[in-house]
Amino acid sequence: MEFKLHQKLEEDSIFILDLELCQLRLINNADYPWLILVPRLENIIEITDLTDTDYLLLNQEIMLVSMFLKAYLQPDKLNIATIGNVVSQMHVHIIARYKDDKTYPKTVWGNEFNRYSKNAENDIINLIRKYLQK
Repeated sequence: MEFKLHQKLEEDSIFILDLELCQLRLINNADYPWLILVPRLENIIEITDLTDTDYLLLNQEIMLVSMFLKAYLQPDKLNIATIGNVVSQMHVHIIARYKDDKTYPKTVWGNEFNRYSKNAENDIINLIRKYLQK
């Protein structure tokens, strides 16, 4: 069976690149540096649905993306979560948070937000690709 991204994730995010296990995407919310990792596997809803090997690989990819955010964006805090109440397809949110961001210390969900301009979108995607494709 071929991997198919949930329609809501497709609508709300922008493709960056495929890692070994996951598709890395940028949430189209310019108020927060917000990335998601989506395992390119079918019928994965919970983290417990992953094999041991895929679980370890997912954690390596979370670490890789987190290290990029820390190195380049120097957030005060990283929020890393799998929620899935709206989209059941397994995905991991990795969000760089700052004490002076729009909603800190509250969550980023359910608020009005600004979308990326095409130039800003391209800039951040190119920076991420350059870092992760070393």
